[in-house]
Amino acid sequence: MKKFTVFAAAILISLSGYAQQKEGEQNDKQEGHYNISKFRQLKQELPTPNTYRTASGAPGHEYYQQKADYKMDIILDDENQRIYGEEVITYFNNSPDELEYLWVQLDQNIRAPDAKTNDVKGAGPSTFYRPKKFTEEFLGEPFPGGFHIDYVKSTSDNDLPYTINGTMMRIDLPNILKSGENVSFKIKWWYNIPNHVIDGGRSGFEHFEDGNNNYVIAQFFPRMAVYNDVEGWQNMQFLGRGEFALVFGDYEVNITTPEDHILDGTGVITNRKEMLTGKQWRRYEKALKSYDKPVIIVTQEEAEENEKTVAKGTKTWKLKAENVRDFAFASSRKYILDGQAVKLGDRTVMAISLYSKEGNPLWEEYSTRVVASTVKSYSAQMFDYPYHKAISVHAQRQGMEYPMICFNFGRPKPDGSYTERTRNGMIGVIIHEVGHNWFPMIVNSDERQWGWMDEGLNTFAQLLAEQDFEPGFPSRGYPKNVVTYMSGDQSRLAPIMTQHDNVFNSGSNAYSKPAAGLFILREVVMGHDLFDKAFKTYAERWRFKHPTPADFFRTMEDASGVDLDWFWRGWFYTTHYNDIGIKDIKMYQASSEPTEKAKRMGKRYGMSDEDLRNNYLYLVEIDSDKSNGDSATESMRNNPALSEYLADNFSKEEREKLRDTKYFYEIIFEKPGGLVMPILAEITYEDGTVENKYYPAEIWRFNDKEVKKVLGTEKRITGIKIDPNGLTADVNAENNSWPREESDSKFESFKKKTLSN
Repeated sequence: MKKFTVFAAAILISLSGYAQQKEGEQNDKQEGHYNISKFRQLKQELPTPNTYRTASGAPGHEYYQQKADYKMDIILDDENQRIYGEEVITYFNNSPDELEYLWVQLDQNIRAPDAKTNDVKGAGPSTFYRPKKFTEEFLGEPFPGGFHIDYVKSTSDNDLPYTINGTMMRIDLPNILKSGENVSFKIKWWYNIPNHVIDGGRSGFEHFEDGNNNYVIAQFFPRMAVYNDVEGWQNMQFLGRGEFALVFGDYEVNITTPEDHILDGTGVITNRKEMLTGKQWRRYEKALKSYDKPVIIVTQEEAEENEKTVAKGTKTWKLKAENVRDFAFASSRKYILDGQAVKLGDRTVMAISLYSKEGNPLWEEYSTRVVASTVKSYSAQMFDYPYHKAISVHAQRQGMEYPMICFNFGRPKPDGSYTERTRNGMIGVIIHEVGHNWFPMIVNSDERQWGWMDEGLNTFAQLLAEQDFEPGFPSRGYPKNVVTYMSGDQSRLAPIMTQHDNVFNSGSNAYSKPAAGLFILREVVMGHDLFDKAFKTYAERWRFKHPTPADFFRTMEDASGVDLDWFWRGWFYTTHYNDIGIKDIKMYQASSEPTEKAKRMGKRYGMSDEDLRNNYLYLVEIDSDKSNGDSATESMRNNPALSEYLADNFSKEEREKLRDTKYFYEIIFEKPGGLVMPILAEITYEDGTVENKYYPAEIWRFNDKEVKKVLGTEKRITGIKIDPNGLTADVNAENNSWPREESDSKFESFKKKTLSN
């Protein structure tokens, strides 16, 4: 037996060297090239680690981030639909750099008559126009939007020079702002609030036939841009899609509204008791202790009574928020208000909804319950929700998020009825927008650059939260949902790692495809335990900080011990698709008679045919129709080498327990697609039993087109399917089965379609 072992090792070494030699000989005949392996390390694509951001994906020991505090007095002019504001910003330079100017975002300038936003669009006419929009664009004057800056001053009332460039404003400082110093300055402004239902946009008002308005107000004040170790100032223009890069800070905001308005927003309302009636306050106190169902605080009857008249007086709501990156609020005399308590450890968080009667009965039935469920689910996935409340506001044609508050669509028909699609759409958008409190309100990525870092990660977490709320909910983040997109016209695709304004299909590129990728990592590549630990580690490391894509990629590998460079490169840096199929199946029989190839190899080592016959077994291809399992087993067990090995190493009882292998199959897998991916094979046997085989993605390391696996089985194989449950976004089902199954659609015609999602 010793001779058998030594010779086997020699043969293996020889075969390995022969393969390397052949590969080298082949390369000598070709032009040299760079390392194009899809398993090469992700070195060139990622920035070099440093003292700010480590190679493990964690913040470095010199990591810093700036801080911006705001004190604001805001007036909501319901009669003229305007916002007036004055703010004092205190900016803290925690960087090691000296700053000679500051950059401030003026996002409302996207609606200024001279805005560049429309000039950079080259898509031709819209599919349809509302009369108001058509009139403004072609018949009259454009909407007079955008910030009107009254002044920018120091706190000692000296004018500060400033330059407005589109949606950005540079403030030139009188003195260099050194590291560790802070500066305060004042801005006074106003702007006309757009009708977001007609004109679109992320905030504005909705006008109702009863003469009243619902206001969902955001991007309403000049906000500090981010300065960091990655880009310096993030002063890229706001073009409408790429969202916001923002600075954490503390807020004190006073908002003056008509006295019959109900308001809520980011932060603690420090005078809420004064703003409500006695009955409403008592209901609010009851809601603070109601953990099983929402409590109506402002009833529909009270809201309908408010709608009948317009108050002449005003009242001022006072809000304070600590360590938030933004501020938003909603206000209307039409609002119904309800709330429910959510227990998180030893803390209570309030789930709150604001909605007009047009949202009922759907909103009263679902909104706050969904908010409460989302807070629990996301807290379990990442970290406990750190703020004291989470608000869902009913706003037609909206789906937008801010710290502690979000605006969500989903409206029944006028008679109160609604479809399953409307219900599911509302539940999905509420979960998604509340979930944005984690990404990017707390894990504060740069949305202007990398839309997928908040939308994609959040869409994945949303999928899990939806299933927590209602198992079987029709979530959109599954791999099967991106097959159409990924197999579409390559000229209309962009890698996920593309600046968000420059992707063709934001919904698929930034939402669905990243979410599907994370689903594949969790369900196929890493498993729940490793993935969940790594994902939680990323969230905890970067909560209340500013992560980059590299920080995410590195942390996921660091906390799991799984090399994922092949996955990031393929799924995030290319537009390749996954297509794995079964090219061929061959059947073999075990034999003692050496093959011609074995004889040639043995001859190189001085082995006679008799030596080969006595020391080795061979698999010989046969016609599957002529295979006899019993005779194959007898032939195998009579092999001298195998018989001696079994006798020397196993007892009689152990030998009786060995598998009765009768059939040998060679399965040849092909990979027409550009992505590497694990092979999920479902094997069906003649008795109807099913076995699932998993081959890691690394199986494609040495051959990117074709790999082979040999199986020894006790029963005949009657069928094999690749990825039968659609877990890997395989775009071509036609080559996934053996025997080949007919498909209703042809892949080639499918690929040629130009698709839009």
